Amino acid sequence: QVQLIESGGGLVQAGDSLRLSCTASGVTLKDYGMAWFRQAPGKEREFVAAISWDNGANKYYHDSVKGRYTISRDNAMNMVHLQMNSLKPEDTALYYCAGQFRYSVSTAESTYDNWGQGTQVTVSS
Repeated sequence: QVQLIESGGGLVQAGDSLRLSCTASGVTLKDYGMAWFRQAPGKEREFVAAISWDNGANKYYHDSVKGRYTISRDNAMNMVHLQMNSLKPEDTALYYCAGQFRYSVSTAESTYDNWGQGTQVTVSS
């Protein structure tokens, strides 16, 4: 199983930006379709954004983050990023990175076999 490691979370104010990063050791993330999910306290985990494997030509976003979040991959650095702008208090959650070998994009948790431990994002009003 692939070990995914998230970083970049923190405490920010509404309107601020954060960039989350996901990396892995021992594998090439270019070979994995990647996604970000999040789970707020007392709520189920939900899909945020996904990017296809290889050159990341396909991307998909949850409606609530369209126009504010951007998912990207840096294959040279073996990383996937989630740029989050115009953050809102309702974006507060534990954000997870997930990956599936040679997959395009999917919003379903069940698609992804590999998960990180999560990074906390807290947005104050």
